[in-house]
Amino acid sequence: MNRLISVVIALVIVVGVFFSTMFVVDQRQYAIVFALGEVKTVISEPGLHFKLPPPFQNVIFLDKRILTLDTPDADRFITAEKKNILVDAFVKWRIVDPRLYYVSFSGDERSAQNRMAQIVKASLNEEITKRTVREVISGERGKVMDGIQKKVTEEAKQIGVEIVDVRLKRVDYVDQINASVFERMKSERARVANELRSTGAADSEKIRADADRQRTVILAEAYRDAEQIRGEGDAKASQIYAQAFGQSPEFYKFYRSLEAYRASFKTRNDMLVIDPNSEFFKYFKNPTTGSSAPKK
Repeated sequence: MNRLISVVIALVIVVGVFFSTMFVVDQRQYAIVFALGEVKTVISEPGLHFKLPPPFQNVIFLDKRILTLDTPDADRFITAEKKNILVDAFVKWRIVDPRLYYVSFSGDERSAQNRMAQIVKASLNEEITKRTVREVISGERGKVMDGIQKKVTEEAKQIGVEIVDVRLKRVDYVDQINASVFERMKSERARVANELRSTGAADSEKIRADADRQRTVILAEAYRDAEQIRGEGDAKASQIYAQAFGQSPEFYKFYRSLEAYRASFKTRNDMLVIDPNSEFFKYFKNPTTGSSAPKK
């Protein structure tokens, strides 16, 4: 019985040792095989691989995929015009030399990210300090990113890392400058608005004055033409009256008296204090007074 147990234990040990010599490398990983603490080989191809059982050999895995370095807080930089701005950037990177990467950071990804963050910050500072805010934000933003990527790539090679891409997510003023910029923009917009308003008021007055001038001219010309037409009509009417009444002066006097009567007695309330025997009532007493038969 004891012998059977010993055989089983030995078999388990053998199986355990056998399985400890095998390891699987995923296609998303690098495998570094160590022999007594020293890097023996780096495996980048996926599949089943073998090694000596611990403690003679052991293996660690590193991520082969593209990773992202994205700091939670924006960093402050000073531009060429001595203005403080906040820049938030991210970096896409991956391990290309697992041996050098492990030797540099002992496989600690956080240490690698801290080191790359320092490299990126130094490169950003170098590129931003020689440019203005306008150039960083819009004018030369592409050049800024290209310059940063070039510098970061050169330094990243020394730690076994490849920089895939560097991007600026946000470039903004600090809060104090934001307030002053907003006030300056507000003042500028107010100045432009007042200028446009003044220009509009001047144009309005000019248009109104021109319209008033045209109105005055049109009314004056219309009044002149009306008076001219009225004068011509009155002249023609007088001529017609003269011709008509010249044939019978007595009828003309009679007609004028009737008009005077009509004008004097328009309403029942009209009252005249006058001698009844006056010349005014001549045609009331005898409408045929002074009439004579027309001459043949």
